[in-house]
Amino acid sequence: MRGVRREYGRGAATVHALRGIDLSLPRGSFTAVMGPSGSGKSTFLQCAAGLDVPTAGSVRLGGTEITGMNENELTELRRSRLGFVFQAFNLLPSLTVEQNVLLPMRLAGGRQDRARAEDLLARVGLEGKGRRRPAELSGGQQQRVAIARALVTRPDVVFADEPTGALDTTTAAEVLGLLRSAVDSLGATIVMVTHDPAAAASADQVLFLADGLIADRLPRSSAATIAARMTALTAPAYAGAAA
Repeated sequence: MRGVRREYGRGAATVHALRGIDLSLPRGSFTAVMGPSGSGKSTFLQCAAGLDVPTAGSVRLGGTEITGMNENELTELRRSRLGFVFQAFNLLPSLTVEQNVLLPMRLAGGRQDRARAEDLLARVGLEGKGRRRPAELSGGQQQRVAIARALVTRPDVVFADEPTGALDTTTAAEVLGLLRSAVDSLGATIVMVTHDPAAAASADQVLFLADGLIADRLPRSSAATIAARMTALTAPAYAGAAA
């Protein structure tokens, strides 16, 4: 991302969601993005993933400039080179677990590699559950299916938006372990938006957004260190509000 800005509205009502993001993330890395409400986290993820178009600046995926792509080109990019994991899982209830995992391949018009799906389901602890429907699985298991689906096309980047937000602490830790393993064992590149310091502690680095800018960053750190940095980042805002 180079000089990425995103504005909404016009004139005095203009909202500066991103004010100039310069960032380069290496392949095979795990980055967590944190920040107070309204800091620009969601806009950051949407612009980086080609789900929203920056007002200014450029976004490159590998050697591909995606900023000027039309909607059809962006759709193809998202199907073939990007993976997504959401808080709400977003599985299709009418499809089996295996069919959900293979869906990106099906949408991209390529060969549906059932052996690849079977391998990924085994990696996420769901071996033998390919014929089940999402409703037959727990929330944690459904998120495991979503992770397998995100990885099935061997994407350049997986974007995860609050992937543990709907899970209990133990299940969340298991899911984070799977994401960490995807980076370490499969060479995946993951960008994860989270509000949870414990989740961010799984990442190689943590970026802190504030008022549409990268305000700080930490190398891989403990949850306590991340929480303290987050508190320091938001303290002036709370103090100002209290005043």
